[in-house]
Amino acid sequence: IGAANNLLAAMIDNHIFQGNALNIDPRKITWRRCVDMNDRQLRNVVDGLGGKTNGMPREDGYDITVASEIMAVLCLASDIKDLKERLSRIIIGYTYGKVAEQKPVTAGDLHAEGAMTALLKDALKPNLVQTLEHVPAIVHGGPFANIAHGCNSVTATKMALKLADYAITEAGFGADLGAEKFLDIKCRMADLHPSAVVIVATVRALKYNGGVPKADLNNENLEALEKGIPNLLKHVSNIKNVYKLPCVVAINAFPTDTKAELDFVEAKCKELGVNVALSEVWAKGGEGGIKLAEEVLRLVEEPNDFSYAYELEGSIEDKLNQIVQKVYGGKKVVLTANAQKQAKQLEALGFGNCPI
Repeated sequence: IGAANNLLAAMIDNHIFQGNALNIDPRKITWRRCVDMNDRQLRNVVDGLGGKTNGMPREDGYDITVASEIMAVLCLASDIKDLKERLSRIIIGYTYGKVAEQKPVTAGDLHAEGAMTALLKDALKPNLVQTLEHVPAIVHGGPFANIAHGCNSVTATKMALKLADYAITEAGFGADLGAEKFLDIKCRMADLHPSAVVIVATVRALKYNGGVPKADLNNENLEALEKGIPNLLKHVSNIKNVYKLPCVVAINAFPTDTKAELDFVEAKCKELGVNVALSEVWAKGGEGGIKLAEEVLRLVEEPNDFSYAYELEGSIEDKLNQIVQKVYGGKKVVLTANAQKQAKQLEALGFGNCPI
């Protein structure tokens, strides 16, 4: 991922150095370099220093490798041909001119997609590993959920579906971020239709949401649990009422959880028509997850009316508003002037009907 990302960055600057036939405006380059380390000192840099033979000085920056757009592209690609086509469409910047005159420049314009695909030909293949109890698991891809879609690769998920009777996949973190992007982006683009959802929670986290300091989380506190549980219930509501999918809440058990606390969580979830299963996998291995597995097997046999949080038609701001209102419970999205400008530019380029 890092090599392909930085190859494209090098080709951009070399193109400018060699005469800039594409008329790329160095001030409008959106493609950044990457490094596989969180080095804040490199987030914003000026490079191309050292004289004429060392390139054109310009503002640049480094992202952490997993935040590279190439990671997201790789994880959405269905095969190597699709990967190459997606890479060719990456916008790296814009040409000189007034805003209305600026044209996007792509990796395909630089003829970079072939070399990038060659670097990624092995990375596209999912990795088969196993758990401590010898259960097969596929680990592949890791786009950040806060800047990308936060899911493993489409190829890994589809391979798992072909190789087993049941496939379980992790979707980022939270039913308001990871699951939203899994369902609205990955499932839509890969034509996946989930059968059921497992929402993982802990009593400790819910008490923390209710205002308990970390040092006191081992103590029973039903009052704090009551203050914190609306967080979990909103996640449950999102899955049931927005995406129309059956779900179960898996309580990841800690030795300090009390019966009163566990009973409280179960009762609140049942008010929404959702069962709770205690997961003791950490302590007991696979045996500790049998009750959860049995509930999942029951749920997948139920019919569901899987729906998206928004339709593709409509403006970018309209779709953002639907996510804010339906998933986060907010009133509306407020875009800065720069964000409004970017949204209009994306719509003008034909990206208005893409999932966001």
